[in-house]
Amino acid sequence: MNGENKIELPKLDLLEAELERERYKNRYVKVLRSTAFSLIVVAAVAVLVAVLLLPVLQINGTSMTESLQDKDIVVALNSSKYKTGDIIAFYYNNNILVKRVIAAAGDWVDIDEDGNVYINEELLDEPYVSEKALGDCNITLPYQVPDGRCFVMGDHRATSIDSRNTAVGCVSNDMVIGKILMRVWPLGGFGIVQ
Repeated sequence: MNGENKIELPKLDLLEAELERERYKNRYVKVLRSTAFSLIVVAAVAVLVAVLLLPVLQINGTSMTESLQDKDIVVALNSSKYKTGDIIAFYYNNNILVKRVIAAAGDWVDIDEDGNVYINEELLDEPYVSEKALGDCNITLPYQVPDGRCFVMGDHRATSIDSRNTAVGCVSNDMVIGKILMRVWPLGGFGIVQ
């Protein structure tokens, strides 16, 4: 032992402390990895639900005033089942429009100069319309809704471009995104859309 360097071994308590630090680091990495994976899965499911089942849309424009306002955020139910009076979202020229269903395939639509709407010669009760108007109408009235389509109109009849104009026309069932269920923003208007 003379002249040789003596190697000093660490004490048992130092080894145990180092082992505990390594175990803690391993547990921390596992928890971090698990949390990140869980967040990614939750985000993916939320995106799928939002895109496939409950699309979230922002209203742009005033064609649905008083029912919906510009910049409102709404949730739609992705469905092709809707009826007269429902508000639907649909694709039009790479945009999404939101209008109210007025008539279904086969129905006859007529609108007089005062903006009163008749479906199959019966006056349509429209409590959601505050000001009736013929609006931008270039179709020949009375008008029969073609098969596989629905006739839509905005609630703000004077400004809405809708099925009364050949530029939009009747909406094909396969273009419908879904029925508007509720407004989620602004919070003051939160609730079911009528």
